[in-house]
Amino acid sequence: MTTLRFFTIGLIGSLLSLTPALAAAPKPAPDAVVTAKYIDASVTLDAAIRTDAPLAENLLSEGKRWMEKNRAEAAKEFKASPELFREGRAWTFERGYAQTAKVGERYVSIVRTDYVYTGGAHPNTDIDTILWDTEAKKQISVRPFFKETADNGPTLKALRAAALAAVKTEKKERGIDDAGSIDWYKGIEPTLLKVGAVSLAPSTVADKSAGLDFHYPPYAVGPYAEGPYTVFVPWETFKVYLSPQGLAIFAGNKAPETKTDSK
Repeated sequence: MTTLRFFTIGLIGSLLSLTPALAAAPKPAPDAVVTAKYIDASVTLDAAIRTDAPLAENLLSEGKRWMEKNRAEAAKEFKASPELFREGRAWTFERGYAQTAKVGERYVSIVRTDYVYTGGAHPNTDIDTILWDTEAKKQISVRPFFKETADNGPTLKALRAAALAAVKTEKKERGIDDAGSIDWYKGIEPTLLKVGAVSLAPSTVADKSAGLDFHYPPYAVGPYAEGPYTVFVPWETFKVYLSPQGLAIFAGNKAPETKTDSK
């Protein structure tokens, strides 16, 4: 290493010590880990989730089951094909849970992100969402918020159309040409399980949601290089499909995004 490089590193370190706000926030410590010769796995809950004991316990239990399932599969592959794990290579699994909205004192929206690398050109990322009912103390579906949610029914067709229109708008904003021979939207179907992972979007009105955020991981609506998409659909777009329970929780506009402490 040259003297110039030492000087540069030292200068950068000094600047960061003088301006700590510019330094990257440290990665929070995981809440559970599994480590072996063939696997490094972890589950991390954000700070907001940790304050709700029943919610934290539920998600941590889910995450531990996920790690154990992958540990068993990695162990089997390690025994069958040890050459894949040479030079200390291990499969990597990281799951993070982040609270994105709380509507009143009852509903909590969580985004679950899985990072997986088992070899190959690049790691894979999957995104799913969870809706937590603090009264029932369990994960629930968004079905009660709508009059009907039949596959290929009017509600899901409307949600699919609105979500994909929002994706296409974001692609234009990114400068991405969506014309081509591949239909990236074929896998997005008007069913609750395939329309996209949805979460309640925070609102400018207290204790309400402004609509739905749709979360798509890489490959879901475009090539891997485009990365993930999170798009917003205002509640007025699907107002006519809402049940009385749904009408009670939606109002206002989407609140500005704020950074939360994940330590």
